[in-house]
Amino acid sequence: MIALAIALGIYLAVCLLYWLWSAYAMFRMGHSVAYLDRVSPPAPPHWPRLSVVVAACNEGDKIGPAARSLLASDYDDLEVVLVDDRSTDDTGAVIDALAAEDPRVRALHIGELPAGWLGKVHALHQGIQHCTGQFVLFTDADVHFQPPLLRRAVAYCLAGDLDHLTALPSLWPAGLLLDAQVAETIRQLVVVIRMWRVSDPASRAFMGVGAFNMIRRSAFDATEGFPWLRMEVADDAGLGLMMKRSGARCELVNAFGLAALHWYRTFGEIIHGSQRTFATASNLSLGNALTFAGLVLALDLSPLLAPLGALAFARLHPPGWANWAFGVAALAVPAAYVACELLSHRWSRQRLLPGLLSAAMAPFGAWMVLRAAVLGRRRGGIVWRGTLYPTEALRAGKRIRLP
Repeated sequence: MIALAIALGIYLAVCLLYWLWSAYAMFRMGHSVAYLDRVSPPAPPHWPRLSVVVAACNEGDKIGPAARSLLASDYDDLEVVLVDDRSTDDTGAVIDALAAEDPRVRALHIGELPAGWLGKVHALHQGIQHCTGQFVLFTDADVHFQPPLLRRAVAYCLAGDLDHLTALPSLWPAGLLLDAQVAETIRQLVVVIRMWRVSDPASRAFMGVGAFNMIRRSAFDATEGFPWLRMEVADDAGLGLMMKRSGARCELVNAFGLAALHWYRTFGEIIHGSQRTFATASNLSLGNALTFAGLVLALDLSPLLAPLGALAFARLHPPGWANWAFGVAALAVPAAYVACELLSHRWSRQRLLPGLLSAAMAPFGAWMVLRAAVLGRRRGGIVWRGTLYPTEALRAGKRIRLP
């Protein structure tokens, strides 16, 4: 009984610290990260040329509306490079039509992938070769922009003398349970990466998102460039890492209401996307994936497990102070979890109910990572954008190593 009490006490203490830290992280995100729709940086005397690179692979149903929202921007000196990365659908035809409609658009077609490159990284590398802007924005083919965003982002970079700006977009709802799983993933990223510290040059925190990665071209040219990231699955965050380690001035902002997309539309998409999660979180190791899945179950399920554990202890232990102590601690865990989700809701402007249900999605999240690990071992690598990349090649080119 003493051993059980010690084990339960340690578990409750660890879980409470985890949720208090998570709540603190959400508080910092809401109070330390700027909202682009709330700031008014001064307009520069002359707006620098802005190039936008969009790499698309079999996204013919998405890139048209997204690119038109980009072209509707109020930014004057704009060029858009649309890269068709070996698509087998009508993506190439769509971007050719866009280029014919608007002289600011340049269509670039890639037919073959050279050895030693991930498809998207290679597409971005090719795209930037055709850019002439002082600033370059890398964005995905399904991101929708509001007209003021580009002007605000460039003005914000100029006012803060920034070299890299990452902007978090709004996520459109896709269903209660799917949104709950997305909320769990976002919370884990915020906690592990400590996103609110990206702007601190003394911190090793970095960030980048595929929806909005804007760089100053001169600062980018001082880095190793995309060849350094050629086999990094998390290419968007990898760009943030590369810029930060070069000494560039980096910042993370919220672009809620100014950029938006469906991160995942279906459970099939998020299951497929878990291959990237497996590669990034576990360094493509089955053992690491098992550890990661175990931590997710033990920590993210703790708002449900802690009260059950205290109740089981009370049934086995005679009435007394220990039962009361464990009862209070067990209730503190879900209380801290709810506080975390309330702060997350306030910061992210996402719906509250999916966040409150996110803990219940922990078994699904753990299963996805384990499934990706098993498939990766069976295939000898991961399949991304229609190409199988060998495990050893991915490990050799991996740049992001999360704790």
